[in-house]
Amino acid sequence: MHAHELTLLLDLGFMVVTAAVFAFLGKLIKMPSIVAYILAGMALGPVFGVVELDHSLELISELGIALLLFLVGLELSLQKIKDLGRVAFILGGLQVLLTLAGGFGIATLMGFGLMESVFLAATVTFSSTVVVIKLLDQKGATGRLFGRIAISLFLAQDIVVIIGLTILSGLGSGESIDLSAMAQGLGMAFGGMLVLLFVSLLAARYALPRPFAWAARSPDTVFIWALCWCFLVVLLAHQFHLSVEIGAFLAGIAIAQLPIHEDLHRRLHPLMTFFVAVFLVTLGIKMDLSVLGEIWKYVLGLSVFVILAKPLIVFTILNRLRYSEYTAFQTAVASGQVSEFAFILLGLGAAAGLIESTVVSLGGLVGILTIAISSYLIIYSELLYEFFQRFHLLTFFKAKQEPDVEVLHSYEGHVIVVGMNALGRELVKQLTLRGETVLAIDTDPRKLEGLGAATTLIGNVEYESMVEEISLPKARLVISALQIEDTNHLLAYRCRSAGVPCAIHAFDISVVDDLLELDTAYMFMPAVDAVRAQLALFDALHQSDGEEEVNPL
Repeated sequence: MHAHELTLLLDLGFMVVTAAVFAFLGKLIKMPSIVAYILAGMALGPVFGVVELDHSLELISELGIALLLFLVGLELSLQKIKDLGRVAFILGGLQVLLTLAGGFGIATLMGFGLMESVFLAATVTFSSTVVVIKLLDQKGATGRLFGRIAISLFLAQDIVVIIGLTILSGLGSGESIDLSAMAQGLGMAFGGMLVLLFVSLLAARYALPRPFAWAARSPDTVFIWALCWCFLVVLLAHQFHLSVEIGAFLAGIAIAQLPIHEDLHRRLHPLMTFFVAVFLVTLGIKMDLSVLGEIWKYVLGLSVFVILAKPLIVFTILNRLRYSEYTAFQTAVASGQVSEFAFILLGLGAAAGLIESTVVSLGGLVGILTIAISSYLIIYSELLYEFFQRFHLLTFFKAKQEPDVEVLHSYEGHVIVVGMNALGRELVKQLTLRGETVLAIDTDPRKLEGLGAATTLIGNVEYESMVEEISLPKARLVISALQIEDTNHLLAYRCRSAGVPCAIHAFDISVVDDLLELDTAYMFMPAVDAVRAQLALFDALHQSDGEEEVNPL
């Protein structure tokens, strides 16, 4: 093994181990993993000097950014956002414009130059999709109205981020500014992005559905195909001189229009988590803490703007859109942090020579501080709202007090049937005929067709995120018709942990002992029952033949 390869493995090992330790310690105090990873990088780099960045680590970091943008694109399903599209457009547009203007004004008053003020304004404008979705999911609020509004707002912000990345792609290097060359570069960048967007949407409509429907038979195949599609669009983006992030985002948008996009999101998430962790650790390594004494005042000033002013802007806009005080408040609290994409913009700006490393450190520290504080505000937002109500701190805004009408898409008291083979489909049909609320799950979307009143979901119950989505602890009964031993054992274990009775397909006599050890409530053996039925039929025929011999007609 070459010395460079050994150094890369050691550095990567240090980064992963340190990130895991900081993430564990952060979990004890409910600190978001994003903050923990950046702190881990700061410990490895500027504090102890254990790891120095090289091209290989930068490449791995960039791959993490691409996968993150790919997953964000997967969230942009037209079906998912159509009910809140108008709100997302109005709220996102006004919030971005007002926050950009406020952030630019504050940065200018602090004495920063034009380009530095633009990047700092962009830093404080966008909120963290990853952090907020994780925290809302932890609270069980992703299906609530304020949760859906917050997510739609962040997706609208992400589109603006892509426009910003496109602008960066068109600007080129900041060493010399040629207005005509800049205008030409911007024109080519936006033209290329529009062409790629058009190609992606056409592919989603005509080219991708059949191949991905075929690949859905094998979870591993569809996983690889999704990555292949992602990197294919990334290569096309490179031909148009666009960034990797833009190509990955547009690739995600195309797959988001397919029925399997949510299952793909769950499958890709663990891989994305690793690469994003590497990216955030490298970001912490890049930070220059020697300038902390000079910039701490700026860090506090911009952080106050993010935590207080940005939520105030969101609250005011939603108030004018006639949402209730509660909905507007909860959505506003969710917006009070810096986005992980701000780190990407800062890193690309520094790489292009448009800003100095001091601005990157400033933006990074603002991100760490605001994400950490905002996380606790989101977790305890209900108590915070009660506090504001008790002291009448929101009466000035004269917001609507009547609660908004919410349609909650949650499962409770349902029967979960996993595996839509012939046995599973028959179980679903019989249960729905009896009036049960049935949730049918399979990895192949075609097997979920024609199940009548049953709710269908594409996915794999081996993933923890899937277990949370189907509300397994609230189910009346879980039935597995699968003939996959490991999956059945895992499902039986999770049912036992949640205190939910389960019925497992004991397709072979060898699996019975293991299922009994897992306290499986019910087991059914159709193969054995079929043999018994055949033997009974054989005996009946045999007796009938005997009777005919004794008493011939």
